[in-house]
Amino acid sequence: MEKLNIRLECINPVLNVKDLNISRGYYLNVLGFEEEEWGKDAVDFTCISRDGFCIYLCQGDQGQAGTWLWVGFDGDIHALHKALKANGAIIREEPVNYPWAFEMLVEDPDGHVLRFGTGPSSDLPFAGQ
Repeated sequence: MEKLNIRLECINPVLNVKDLNISRGYYLNVLGFEEEEWGKDAVDFTCISRDGFCIYLCQGDQGQAGTWLWVGFDGDIHALHKALKANGAIIREEPVNYPWAFEMLVEDPDGHVLRFGTGPSSDLPFAGQ
C-alpha cells in the first residue's frame, strides 16, 4: 500500500437533523457553541463551532440519525456536567471514570450522542472495578 503524502487539516462531522432551528438552539444555548456567520440565515445547513472545532448541521439530507461523537476537552467534567444540566442538556449518562477516559454522554434533540471526555482520573476507581 502506498503511503498518502498528505497532512490532515481537520475532520468535521455532518449531523442530520430534523429541524435546524431546534438543533441550532440546542447547540448554541444549551451546549455553548457559536454559529458561523454564513450559516445564521440558513434554513437547511449550518456550522456550529467551539474553540476552533466545528460540527455541521444538515436538515433532512446528509448524515445519519444516532451518530456518536467524541468531544475531548480540558477541564473539570463535574463542572461541565453541572453547567450542562443547568442549561437543560439531555444527560444520557452521568460522568463515569473508565480506563480510557472520564466521560459523560449528552444527547441532542435528534438522538446524536456527544461523548464529552477528559483523561481518566487516577484518584477514582474505574467503572466496574
